[in-house]
Amino acid sequence: MLNHFDIVISGGTVVDGSRAMRFDGDVGIVGDRVVAIGDLSSARRKNTIDASHRIVAPGFIDVHTHDDQAVIADPAMTAKVSQGVTTVVTGNCGISAAPLPEAEVLPMPLSLLGRSDLRFRTFRDYLDHLRDATLSVNVIPLVGHSSLRACTMDDLNRAASDAEIASMRDLLSDALDAGAFGLSTGLAYPTAINAPTVEVIEVGRPLTKFGGLYVSHMRNESDNVMDSLSETFEIGRELGVSVVVSHHKIGNPRNFGATSRTLPYIASAMEKQSVCLDCYPYDAGSTMISTDPDMLDGRVLIISSETHPECAGRNLEDIANDWSVSKVEAARRLQPGSAIYFLLSESDMQDILRFPYTMVGSDGLPGTERPHPRLWGTFPRVLGRYCRDLGLFPLETAVWKMTGLTAKNFGLVDRGVLKEGCFADIVVFDYETINDQADYQNPTLNSSGIDLVMANGDVIWENNRHTGCHPGRVLTRAAEAGA
Repeated sequence: MLNHFDIVISGGTVVDGSRAMRFDGDVGIVGDRVVAIGDLSSARRKNTIDASHRIVAPGFIDVHTHDDQAVIADPAMTAKVSQGVTTVVTGNCGISAAPLPEAEVLPMPLSLLGRSDLRFRTFRDYLDHLRDATLSVNVIPLVGHSSLRACTMDDLNRAASDAEIASMRDLLSDALDAGAFGLSTGLAYPTAINAPTVEVIEVGRPLTKFGGLYVSHMRNESDNVMDSLSETFEIGRELGVSVVVSHHKIGNPRNFGATSRTLPYIASAMEKQSVCLDCYPYDAGSTMISTDPDMLDGRVLIISSETHPECAGRNLEDIANDWSVSKVEAARRLQPGSAIYFLLSESDMQDILRFPYTMVGSDGLPGTERPHPRLWGTFPRVLGRYCRDLGLFPLETAVWKMTGLTAKNFGLVDRGVLKEGCFADIVVFDYETINDQADYQNPTLNSSGIDLVMANGDVIWENNRHTGCHPGRVLTRAAEAGA
């Protein structure tokens, strides 16, 4: 064992991300790697981090984000770093910053990528820009199906032609060759709802060669959720690739309790093919402002509106009453923009979160003043409310859902676990006090209980503030596969 370290995290309780039982031990770091774990009390070191009465765990991996532009525009990434996140998966729901056309205005939800100067014509250009950027966190990039459609088609309100499918397939091949981890779809959105199953399969053919993931915001998460799960699994089987069901949930009160059907169906599919899923720990979702009456059948909180920015933070029903119009008409007037929809069941969400193989993702939308609080609070909320307070699962399982499980499903090497030889992506937290503080009234508050966060051996969060270090890296499928 080495006897000289750059940093020793001493006196903590290690929860290593593998679901193994916690144990007391010191963690020795040299450069960007963990090189020893055990009793290092007599070892020489340049710096000591006192973790007495604290949990020392792998940095959390946010499996579902829309941080494509945020990682560049907001180098501190405080919303994520402050809750212990050291790695983010970008390009979800069919929406990625590359490839995209040069058009100033893109249709929703692509326009959620608001910075036109941070959209890229090729995926390789995007990755090159990331490598030159000042990153706090590691980035796992996906390429979006709706982005491919926007580059290829003059009208997104129809199925793609054979020629357009071929063009999208070429763009996907280029993205995978550049390092994308897989293809994401947002088949519920206007930009892709008219894409039939066969289009997704034919566009996705390069995934088979490259071993990429198929990650899907499914066509329906409400009345037809079972059909959508079936479609998702079919695409994965046809392509012979792993499937990730994004932010699994059941929408609308008439469907509450449907986890009694969806979760056994997912478990059965897992026995036959590679299937993964994630969720966020809230009973409300967030997306673009919709005029679908089903989406408006409950409380709707406006996050942002390009046409009426003064309405941010208000309930749609109150806006409609003030304007003496229906909620559908008020939503139409507020478009484009984003909103929070209170259409989910807390009981269903807990069932999904408790499901043994569910990963954790925030699905937050950065770039607005009043985001869904999940952007800032997801991971401490799982640890504090659902693990410690409600006892949905042991601490070792909670950490695994945020680290080792995600690393395994995405094929990451030497990340997601706290073991000798692994990268020093680490979070130190107080299990007694960790909690989310962000809520719907104050959605950008730092969580409590996060003492220190380290990425690639550098401390990026300490004393409730960013340290100014930016050691984040771009992770690519090819590099991970070849490691």
